[in-house]
Amino acid sequence: MREENSPLSSVTIALVAHDNMKDDLLEWARFNREFLANFRLIATGTTGRLLQEQLDLQVERLQSGPLGGDQQLGALLSGGVIDFMVFFWDPLSAQPHDSDVKALLRLSVVWNIPVACNRATADFMFSSPLVFSGYQRRLPDYQEYHNRPIDVDIEP
Repeated sequence: MREENSPLSSVTIALVAHDNMKDDLLEWARFNREFLANFRLIATGTTGRLLQEQLDLQVERLQSGPLGGDQQLGALLSGGVIDFMVFFWDPLSAQPHDSDVKALLRLSVVWNIPVACNRATADFMFSSPLVFSGYQRRLPDYQEYHNRPIDVDIEP
C-alpha cells in the first residue's frame, strides 16, 4: 500500500509495455516493487492488470493501448499528470497502433517528461538522486505557438 504522506506519493509514473515486452516490464517491476509502491501508478489496461495481479501493486488502469489507452495516456501526458513514463516498447515487431506509440513518445518530448524505454534506462532514471530531491522539470512555454498567426482562406 502506498504511503500517502510520502513526498513520492504525489509523483505519478505511467507504465506501458507492448505484449512482447510485458515479461521484461514485470521482471523490472518485481525487482523494484517496494520502490514503485511509493508512487501513484497509472498503466494501460493489460499491463496494469498484470502489475496488480502478479505484484499486488495499486495501479490506476486505462483502456488497453490499442483500444484507446494510448490516447488516454497521451491526454494525461499533455495535461501535466504524468511525471515519468516507463514504456517498454517492442522495436522489432510491427504494432497495429504504431501511430499511437509514436504520439506517446512525441508528447513526452514536447512536455519534457522523462521516459525509460528499456530496463537499463529505467534503472538509471530511478536511481537518480533527482527522483528524491523534489526535482521540478522545466515546463516548455508554448505561448508563442498558441499566439502564432494562422492564415485561413474560407471560400463562401
